[in-house]
Amino acid sequence: MVIRKRVLIFKPKTKKMEEKIPEMSLAPKNLGECRPSDAECLQSFDINIKFLSRGCIVGVGCKQIAFESVENAMSAINAYVANPYEEKQRWKKNL
Repeated sequence: MVIRKRVLIFKPKTKKMEEKIPEMSLAPKNLGECRPSDAECLQSFDINIKFLSRGCIVGVGCKQIAFESVENAMSAINAYVANPYEEKQRWKKNL
């Protein structure tokens, strides 16, 4: 191991190590869909609620959706908070 200009350079000591290094893979194989956690989904967009004389407008990220009643808006927000990834996918299809 040699340190040059604040860069760490790893030099294998034997030929056997050089042969094994390309075979090693830290990434697991066949994971399927890469899905963020619920906390990551909720942190990625701001949720804004604008109350009107009749209903409200809910903004999630750059999208805004008008609801006729506050109850309908709150049920949609609760569904999004409970399961953000699936709700986001569902709303992407609708919008």
